[in-house]
Amino acid sequence: MLFNSWEFSLFLPVVFILYWYVFNRSLRLQNFLILIASYFFYGWWSWKFMILLMTSTFLDYLYGFGVASENKRKAKFFLWLSVINNLGILGVFKYYNFFAVEFQGLMSQLGVHVSPALLHVALPVGISFYTFHGMSYVFDIYRGRQKPVTNFVDYAVFVCFFPLLVAGPIERASHLLPQVQRRRTFDYRQAVQGCSLILWGMFKKVVVADTLSVAVDEIFKQYTHSSATTLIVGAIAFSFQIYGDFGGYSDIALGTAKLFGFELLSNFRFPYFSRDIAEFWRRWHISLSSWFRDYLYIPLGGSKEGKLKAVRNTFIVFLVSGFWHGASWTFIIWGFIHACGFLPLLLTDRNRTHVLDVVAQDRRWPNFTELRQMIGTFIFVTIAWVFFRARDITTAVAYLVRIVTDSFTHPQQYLHLPHYMALFGYIVVILAGDWYLRRDERNYEFPSIAIYVIGIVTAVYFLAGQSDHLQFIYFQF
Repeated sequence: MLFNSWEFSLFLPVVFILYWYVFNRSLRLQNFLILIASYFFYGWWSWKFMILLMTSTFLDYLYGFGVASENKRKAKFFLWLSVINNLGILGVFKYYNFFAVEFQGLMSQLGVHVSPALLHVALPVGISFYTFHGMSYVFDIYRGRQKPVTNFVDYAVFVCFFPLLVAGPIERASHLLPQVQRRRTFDYRQAVQGCSLILWGMFKKVVVADTLSVAVDEIFKQYTHSSATTLIVGAIAFSFQIYGDFGGYSDIALGTAKLFGFELLSNFRFPYFSRDIAEFWRRWHISLSSWFRDYLYIPLGGSKEGKLKAVRNTFIVFLVSGFWHGASWTFIIWGFIHACGFLPLLLTDRNRTHVLDVVAQDRRWPNFTELRQMIGTFIFVTIAWVFFRARDITTAVAYLVRIVTDSFTHPQQYLHLPHYMALFGYIVVILAGDWYLRRDERNYEFPSIAIYVIGIVTAVYFLAGQSDHLQFIYFQF
């Protein structure tokens, strides 16, 4: 079920009413309702893969008890069992075809013909997210940071809570489970904040991202015959398409959780206001970045064993992060580019310069230095996004090369306004809204007139079926 669908617009109020007005006398009943609603939400897309979700959830629930054993050998055995189980599921459904095709290509270069069997099944929605939920729970028990949950419903809600099920944030048991196990009361202010988040998230997705997607698809499809200015507009448009798409999803997820009395981890903090790549990754897909930091980067030694190992660990994390996004070399190259952008900051100990503050912290507008830093970071990120969006590495390289060559052969094109200039109107609106809210991504409080305008515009685009309710980009991961 998509957040931007008619089904969800009916599903959400029904569950909300049942939750607060029918099942509100019992925490167990409320949690059971959430679990059933979450399975229904996921099963709407595929009842077959819902069985896979339930199986994966139940296995990690059992592994948790084994990992909690005082017998270290037994605990480590169940830890590895969980890792093999979760990565095995990912490997089969997400990466098997990639490795099979790559192996076939390698063998053909050696003069050996092989025809591996390929899987012809859709990738289960949210599989990368719920498997990482399960692994983090088992890891935390092994480290002594979490005790195994005895109530299966409580654990299943932690893994399958429908606002975060298909595209995050990747929650931690220590953060979400106490909320699942604690009695919740309706908070009017929290609910209003939730509705504001949902509305702004829907605007980002339905009005901005889905509108930009039409132009982006057209430009990337015809890049070989397009001018440099058009290709630059296409790259910028995709940057804001994925910004509106993923940012919109994150806002809707946080807002929906607030309606039920939950506060999810922040996952998106206005990343295009970042002043360097390190800050960008503290603001873009925060829960994934912190997951890899805690469960991959630090166990590998982090930055405590010298610069050389810190560089090695950084490249490993970024390459794995790229591969997490998809079984394609384009995603791996995308991760590699970001690792290269992060490297100078790491070597000069400037990777934690902007940890606690936001741009123009105590001012209305950024100063010249901050503006220059934000623009430079955005250009770097946008170039990397071309690899993320392109169907293969050859296409991405050709796209960027054409921008350079056509700029030299037809420099006069920069004296005229490029095609698709109307797209920048959408970009300005989304940037203006997020700039206004940049100090707190969780508690959106627009002026009343802005809420009415955003609501009306979003409703018009939604009712008009502007984009036929396109799936969120991160659903494919």
